[in-house]
Amino acid sequence: MARILSILVGLFFTVALAWSFGLGFYTWATDPAAPTAEHEFHLHPKEVAFASDGAFGKFDKQQLQRGFQVYKEVCSACHSLNHVAFRDLAQLGYSEGQVKAIAAGFQVPGVDPTTGEANLRPGLPTDYFPKPFANDVAARAANNNAVPPDLSLMTKARHEGPAYVYSLLTGFQAQPAELLKKFPDSKTPNGLHYNPYFANLNLAMAPPLTGDGQVEYGPGNPKPTVDQMSKDVSAFLIWTAEPSLDKRKQTGLAVTLFLLFATVLGYMAYRNIWAGKKH
Repeated sequence: MARILSILVGLFFTVALAWSFGLGFYTWATDPAAPTAEHEFHLHPKEVAFASDGAFGKFDKQQLQRGFQVYKEVCSACHSLNHVAFRDLAQLGYSEGQVKAIAAGFQVPGVDPTTGEANLRPGLPTDYFPKPFANDVAARAANNNAVPPDLSLMTKARHEGPAYVYSLLTGFQAQPAELLKKFPDSKTPNGLHYNPYFANLNLAMAPPLTGDGQVEYGPGNPKPTVDQMSKDVSAFLIWTAEPSLDKRKQTGLAVTLFLLFATVLGYMAYRNIWAGKKH
Protein backbone atom coordinates (compact mmCIF):
# COMPACT_ATOMS: atom_id res chain seq x y z
CA MET A 1 0.00 0.00 0.00
CA ALA A 2 2.77 2.43 0.90
CA ARG A 3 4.52 1.64 -2.36
CA ILE A 4 1.39 2.36 -4.40
CA LEU A 5 0.85 5.62 -2.50
CA SER A 6 4.43 6.80 -3.15
CA ILE A 7 4.04 6.01 -6.86
CA LEU A 8 0.81 8.03 -7.01
CA VAL A 9 2.41 10.97 -5.20
CA GLY A 10 5.39 10.90 -7.56
CA LEU A 11 3.07 10.65 -10.57
CA PHE A 12 1.06 13.64 -9.29
CA PHE A 13 4.14 15.85 -8.97
CA THR A 14 5.40 14.72 -12.38
CA VAL A 15 2.11 15.64 -14.03
CA ALA A 16 2.01 18.97 -12.16
CA LEU A 17 5.54 19.80 -13.29
CA ALA A 18 4.80 18.86 -16.89
CA TRP A 19 1.59 20.92 -16.80
CA SER A 20 3.42 23.96 -15.42
CA PHE A 21 6.15 23.66 -18.04
CA GLY A 22 3.64 23.28 -20.85
CA LEU A 23 1.54 26.20 -19.63
CA GLY A 24 4.63 28.39 -19.32
CA PHE A 25 5.79 27.48 -22.82
CA TYR A 26 2.33 28.17 -24.25
CA THR A 27 2.20 31.56 -22.52
CA TRP A 28 5.69 32.45 -23.79
CA ALA A 29 4.79 31.42 -27.37
CA THR A 30 1.39 33.11 -27.53
CA ASP A 31 1.89 36.13 -25.29
CA PRO A 32 5.45 37.51 -25.67
CA ALA A 33 6.72 40.04 -23.16
CA ALA A 34 6.05 43.66 -23.98
CA PRO A 35 9.06 45.50 -25.44
CA THR A 36 10.99 47.68 -23.02
CA ALA A 37 13.27 50.65 -23.46
CA GLU A 38 16.11 48.73 -21.82
CA HIS A 39 15.73 45.83 -24.26
CA GLU A 40 15.57 47.98 -27.39
CA PHE A 41 18.06 50.75 -26.60
CA HIS A 42 20.70 49.01 -24.48
CA LEU A 43 23.88 48.76 -26.58
CA HIS A 44 26.60 46.12 -26.71
CA PRO A 45 30.04 47.43 -25.60
CA LYS A 46 32.12 49.10 -28.29
CA GLU A 47 34.98 47.35 -30.01
CA VAL A 48 38.27 48.43 -28.43
CA ALA A 49 41.75 46.90 -28.45
CA PHE A 50 44.32 46.88 -25.63
CA ALA A 51 48.01 46.02 -25.65
CA SER A 52 47.35 43.14 -23.23
CA ASP A 53 44.82 41.43 -25.52
CA GLY A 54 45.51 38.00 -26.96
CA ALA A 55 47.83 35.18 -26.02
CA PHE A 56 50.95 37.24 -26.79
CA GLY A 57 49.71 40.62 -25.53
CA LYS A 58 51.68 42.50 -22.87
CA PHE A 59 50.87 45.45 -20.67
CA ASP A 60 51.95 48.84 -21.97
CA LYS A 61 53.44 50.33 -18.78
CA GLN A 62 53.33 53.86 -20.12
CA GLN A 63 49.61 53.47 -20.77
CA LEU A 64 49.09 51.95 -17.34
CA GLN A 65 50.78 54.97 -15.75
CA ARG A 66 48.49 57.27 -17.72
CA GLY A 67 45.51 55.19 -16.62
CA PHE A 68 46.59 55.40 -13.00
CA GLN A 69 46.89 59.17 -13.35
CA VAL A 70 43.30 59.32 -14.62
CA TYR A 71 42.14 57.14 -11.73
CA LYS A 72 44.02 59.23 -9.16
CA GLU A 73 42.87 62.61 -10.45
CA VAL A 74 39.31 61.70 -11.46
CA CYS A 75 38.01 58.32 -10.32
CA SER A 76 39.51 58.11 -6.83
CA ALA A 77 37.13 60.82 -5.61
CA CYS A 78 34.32 58.24 -5.64
CA HIS A 79 35.74 54.77 -6.36
CA SER A 80 38.05 52.66 -4.22
CA LEU A 81 40.74 50.11 -5.11
CA ASN A 82 40.44 47.83 -2.08
CA HIS A 83 42.66 45.07 -3.48
CA VAL A 84 45.57 47.24 -4.63
CA ALA A 85 48.44 48.32 -2.37
CA PHE A 86 50.59 51.34 -3.15
CA ARG A 87 53.67 49.14 -3.41
CA ASP A 88 51.99 47.26 -6.27
CA LEU A 89 52.48 50.37 -8.41
CA ALA A 90 56.15 49.44 -8.75
CA GLN A 91 54.96 46.93 -11.36
CA LEU A 92 53.94 49.89 -13.54
CA GLY A 93 57.50 51.14 -13.67
CA TYR A 94 57.43 53.61 -10.77
CA SER A 95 60.59 53.87 -8.65
CA GLU A 96 60.62 53.28 -4.90
CA GLY A 97 60.74 57.03 -4.27
CA GLN A 98 57.81 57.66 -6.61
CA VAL A 99 55.75 54.96 -4.90
CA LYS A 100 56.44 56.52 -1.50
CA ALA A 101 55.45 59.96 -2.83
CA ILE A 102 52.22 58.60 -4.34
CA ALA A 103 51.33 56.82 -1.10
CA ALA A 104 52.02 59.93 0.97
CA GLY A 105 49.57 61.86 -1.20
CA PHE A 106 46.68 59.79 0.18
CA GLN A 107 45.26 59.94 3.69
CA VAL A 108 44.66 56.49 5.18
CA PRO A 109 43.02 55.44 8.48
CA GLY A 110 45.47 55.22 11.36
CA VAL A 111 45.74 55.34 15.15
CA ASP A 112 47.32 58.13 17.18
CA PRO A 113 50.14 56.41 19.13
CA THR A 114 49.80 58.81 22.05
CA THR A 115 46.02 58.76 22.54
CA GLY A 116 44.97 55.57 20.78
CA GLU A 117 42.28 57.46 18.89
CA ALA A 118 41.54 56.86 15.23
CA ASN A 119 42.94 59.46 12.87
CA LEU A 120 44.15 59.93 9.32
CA ARG A 121 47.81 59.76 8.33
CA PRO A 122 49.81 59.90 5.08
CA GLY A 123 49.88 56.57 3.31
CA LEU A 124 52.82 54.18 3.23
CA PRO A 125 53.80 51.83 0.37
CA THR A 126 52.44 48.89 2.39
CA ASP A 127 49.00 50.50 2.73
CA TYR A 128 46.11 49.78 0.39
CA PHE A 129 44.27 52.51 -1.46
CA PRO A 130 41.80 54.06 1.01
CA LYS A 131 38.06 54.24 0.54
CA PRO A 132 36.86 57.70 -0.51
CA PHE A 133 33.90 57.60 1.89
CA ALA A 134 33.73 56.65 5.56
CA ASN A 135 30.76 54.31 5.01
CA ASP A 136 27.95 53.49 2.59
CA VAL A 137 25.66 56.12 4.13
CA ALA A 138 28.16 58.86 3.30
CA ALA A 139 28.68 57.38 -0.17
CA ARG A 140 24.95 57.38 -0.90
CA ALA A 141 24.55 60.92 0.39
CA ALA A 142 27.20 62.15 -2.05
CA ASN A 143 26.11 60.09 -5.06
CA ASN A 144 22.35 60.37 -5.47
CA ASN A 145 21.67 57.40 -3.18
CA ALA A 146 24.08 55.10 -5.05
CA VAL A 147 27.23 53.50 -3.66
CA PRO A 148 30.10 53.76 -6.19
CA PRO A 149 31.51 50.25 -6.70
CA ASP A 150 35.08 49.27 -5.97
CA LEU A 151 37.07 49.18 -9.21
CA SER A 152 39.77 46.64 -8.28
CA LEU A 153 38.10 43.74 -10.08
CA MET A 154 35.66 45.64 -12.28
CA THR A 155 37.02 44.37 -15.59
CA LYS A 156 36.62 40.80 -14.30
CA ALA A 157 33.21 41.38 -12.72
CA ARG A 158 31.52 42.62 -15.91
CA HIS A 159 30.99 40.81 -19.19
CA GLU A 160 33.60 42.13 -21.64
CA GLY A 161 34.83 44.21 -18.72
CA PRO A 162 37.48 46.42 -20.38
CA ALA A 163 35.20 47.24 -23.32
CA TYR A 164 32.31 47.81 -20.92
CA VAL A 165 34.29 50.32 -18.83
CA TYR A 166 35.53 52.13 -21.94
CA SER A 167 32.03 52.22 -23.47
CA LEU A 168 30.47 53.48 -20.25
CA LEU A 169 32.98 56.32 -19.93
CA THR A 170 32.49 57.44 -23.53
CA GLY A 171 28.78 56.67 -23.78
CA PHE A 172 27.09 59.52 -21.91
CA GLN A 173 24.65 61.33 -24.19
CA ALA A 174 21.23 62.91 -24.41
CA GLN A 175 18.28 60.56 -24.61
CA PRO A 176 17.38 59.76 -28.23
CA ALA A 177 14.15 61.36 -29.42
CA GLU A 178 13.08 57.96 -30.75
CA LEU A 179 13.25 56.47 -27.24
CA LEU A 180 11.12 59.24 -25.73
CA LYS A 181 8.64 58.95 -28.58
CA LYS A 182 8.28 55.18 -28.25
CA PHE A 183 8.52 55.04 -24.44
CA PRO A 184 7.26 58.38 -23.07
CA ASP A 185 7.56 57.14 -19.48
CA SER A 186 11.28 56.37 -19.89
CA LYS A 187 12.53 59.93 -19.46
CA THR A 188 15.73 59.97 -17.43
CA PRO A 189 14.85 60.99 -13.84
CA ASN A 190 16.40 64.08 -12.31
CA GLY A 191 19.83 63.34 -10.87
CA LEU A 192 20.48 60.41 -13.20
CA HIS A 193 22.35 60.36 -16.51
CA TYR A 194 21.49 58.55 -19.72
CA ASN A 195 24.02 56.00 -20.97
CA PRO A 196 22.95 53.25 -23.41
CA TYR A 197 25.81 50.98 -22.29
CA PHE A 198 24.42 50.75 -18.75
CA ALA A 199 21.91 47.96 -18.08
CA ASN A 200 18.90 50.16 -17.27
CA LEU A 201 20.11 53.09 -19.42
CA ASN A 202 20.29 55.53 -16.50
CA LEU A 203 22.94 55.74 -13.79
CA ALA A 204 23.72 57.97 -10.87
CA MET A 205 27.32 58.62 -11.93
CA ALA A 206 27.73 61.87 -13.80
CA PRO A 207 30.14 61.84 -16.77
CA PRO A 208 33.55 61.69 -15.02
CA LEU A 209 35.53 62.69 -18.12
CA THR A 210 33.97 65.90 -19.34
CA GLY A 211 36.47 67.21 -21.87
CA ASP A 212 39.82 66.87 -23.56
CA GLY A 213 42.79 67.83 -21.42
CA GLN A 214 41.00 67.19 -18.14
CA VAL A 215 44.10 65.25 -17.07
CA GLU A 216 47.45 66.57 -18.23
CA TYR A 217 49.80 63.93 -19.59
CA GLY A 218 53.53 64.50 -19.64
CA PRO A 219 55.73 64.91 -22.73
CA GLY A 220 55.88 61.96 -25.09
CA ASN A 221 52.31 60.85 -24.38
CA PRO A 222 49.29 61.05 -26.70
CA LYS A 223 46.83 63.92 -26.44
CA PRO A 224 44.55 63.40 -23.41
CA THR A 225 41.23 63.28 -25.24
CA VAL A 226 38.18 61.78 -23.54
CA ASP A 227 38.57 58.72 -25.75
CA GLN A 228 42.27 58.32 -24.90
CA MET A 229 41.77 58.84 -21.16
CA SER A 230 38.95 56.29 -21.20
CA LYS A 231 41.18 53.72 -22.91
CA ASP A 232 44.03 54.40 -20.52
CA VAL A 233 42.01 54.03 -17.32
CA SER A 234 40.35 50.90 -18.74
CA ALA A 235 43.81 49.42 -19.39
CA PHE A 236 44.81 50.32 -15.82
CA LEU A 237 41.75 48.49 -14.47
CA ILE A 238 42.70 45.41 -16.50
CA TRP A 239 45.96 45.46 -14.56
CA THR A 240 44.29 45.98 -11.15
CA ALA A 241 42.05 42.97 -11.82
CA GLU A 242 44.92 40.73 -12.94
CA PRO A 243 48.37 42.21 -12.23
CA SER A 244 50.06 38.87 -12.97
CA LEU A 245 48.61 38.65 -16.49
CA ASP A 246 51.99 38.98 -18.24
CA LYS A 247 53.60 36.28 -16.08
CA ARG A 248 50.60 33.99 -16.54
CA LYS A 249 50.87 34.26 -20.31
CA GLN A 250 54.62 33.62 -20.23
CA THR A 251 54.09 30.56 -18.05
CA GLY A 252 51.28 29.32 -20.26
CA LEU A 253 53.42 29.68 -23.38
CA ALA A 254 56.32 27.78 -21.78
CA VAL A 255 54.01 24.99 -20.61
CA THR A 256 52.38 24.75 -24.05
CA LEU A 257 55.76 24.47 -25.79
CA PHE A 258 56.88 21.83 -23.28
CA LEU A 259 53.72 19.78 -23.81
CA LEU A 260 54.12 19.97 -27.59
CA PHE A 261 57.74 18.84 -27.33
CA ALA A 262 56.80 16.04 -24.91
CA THR A 263 54.01 14.91 -27.23
CA VAL A 264 56.32 14.73 -30.25
CA LEU A 265 59.00 12.97 -28.20
CA GLY A 266 56.49 10.48 -26.83
CA TYR A 267 55.13 9.74 -30.31
CA MET A 268 58.62 9.21 -31.73
CA ALA A 269 59.50 6.89 -28.81
CA TYR A 270 56.31 4.93 -29.41
CA ARG A 271 57.09 4.50 -33.10
CA ASN A 272 60.65 3.45 -32.33
CA ILE A 273 59.69 0.88 -29.67
CA TRP A 274 56.79 -0.65 -31.56
CA ALA A 275 58.13 -0.26 -35.10
CA GLY A 276 58.99 -3.96 -35.46
CA LYS A 277 56.08 -5.33 -33.45
CA LYS A 278 52.99 -6.82 -35.00
CA HIS A 279 49.64 -6.91 -33.34
